[in-house]
Amino acid sequence: MSSTVDVAEVSLTRPPLTADEIDVAAQRISDIIEPTPLQYSPRLSASTGAQVYLKREDLTAVRSYKLRGAYNLMVQLTDAERAAGVVAASAGNHAQGVAFACQAMGVRGRIYVPTTTPKQKRDRIRVHGGEFVELIAVGETYDAAAAAAADDVARTGATMVPPFDDPRTAAGQGTIAAEFLEQLGTAPDLVVVPVGGGGCLAGIGTYLRERAPGAGLLGVEPAGAASMTAALVASGPVTLPEIDPFVDGAAVRRIGDLPYQAAASFGGRVVSHASLPLLTTTESPTGTASFRMMQVDEGAICTAMLDLYQNEGIIAEPAGALATAALAEIDIEPGSTVVVLVSGGNNDVSRYGEIIERSLVHRGLKHYFLVDFPQEPGALRRFLDDVLGPDDDITMFEYVKRNNRETGAALVGIELGATDDLASLLHRIEESPIQAERLEPGSPAYRYLT
Repeated sequence: MSSTVDVAEVSLTRPPLTADEIDVAAQRISDIIEPTPLQYSPRLSASTGAQVYLKREDLTAVRSYKLRGAYNLMVQLTDAERAAGVVAASAGNHAQGVAFACQAMGVRGRIYVPTTTPKQKRDRIRVHGGEFVELIAVGETYDAAAAAAADDVARTGATMVPPFDDPRTAAGQGTIAAEFLEQLGTAPDLVVVPVGGGGCLAGIGTYLRERAPGAGLLGVEPAGAASMTAALVASGPVTLPEIDPFVDGAAVRRIGDLPYQAAASFGGRVVSHASLPLLTTTESPTGTASFRMMQVDEGAICTAMLDLYQNEGIIAEPAGALATAALAEIDIEPGSTVVVLVSGGNNDVSRYGEIIERSLVHRGLKHYFLVDFPQEPGALRRFLDDVLGPDDDITMFEYVKRNNRETGAALVGIELGATDDLASLLHRIEESPIQAERLEPGSPAYRYLT
């Protein structure tokens, strides 16, 4: 990804969304959604040199910001639309917002989710929706669920509740910005927002452009599902050929039309590395502080999840830690005020094994080898004595002895005590008479393991 790809400004007869609409949405949802805390983070402030505040959307009734958009849209439906029932597609969080609104308003709904949606999210959808919601799992991606939901609407005449590509949904998400500006009492220097379908970015960015034009905006996508980046580079939404579904709350194959129009109209740049100061108000094509998009590796997101849990006690899902993960990869002007969105906390505890694994790989602490052991007594002992360092640990060993062969391959996973220990480990392997092949990150065999 280039660090010099400029985002062209889009000419629109009318902005796809306005700050006034977001202010009205804030009043509309205030009877069901309480403001979430804006929490100062001593750890992240110390590591960045900035004043970092976490906007805790994981503390809503459905543990994500998605309730804002879903309720803002549904409360505006006509009596006829409510009577026809609603349909939604979601990776899990928007579904919980729709389910909550269905039960609160007494509206029947059918919600389509991918089969890969974590069990925790599916269980919470049922809890929030109760008797008013039918949950249907179909396909492996959000886009497959969205296609099934669209077919349902065409067949039944039910009302669609889009998760991001609708001005009512985006206006609801934009109320986050109205809240943190009031809580902070001043405009921040930078706001970091996770990007999946783009509705949250559209809402928050629109509000900042009108109410706090000096605030920089950084949108962050998972590297395995960078659909907004692709759209901005291509000057229009494109469908990604494949995505990594791990960051399920932000794994969208195609960005929404409205979020794209909003983001493109901000002006800005697609970057591999972001820094403050970004663009001054005189340098930006829109006359406001800069907007940039960047990507973060899924392993870095896992590391951020574990750091939030171990230090702040925050249970963030992968998409919820997406914006926080970007802080480790950007340079921020000392003393700047930064607001970071913790967008959701719906994480299934059964996923933590994979989360720890991906974090170790990202930090360079976990490595895999195919080791060709002589099928003779003492071979494993020699490997342990000659190759492993004092702080190294074998975390995986899979081997099947076959008596008709002189050697036998074993799959060995090694966790290092420190990242810098890899060079010495590889040197000892090279000097050992036992043959070993390192499985390179990104190879098919490596992806199978991780």
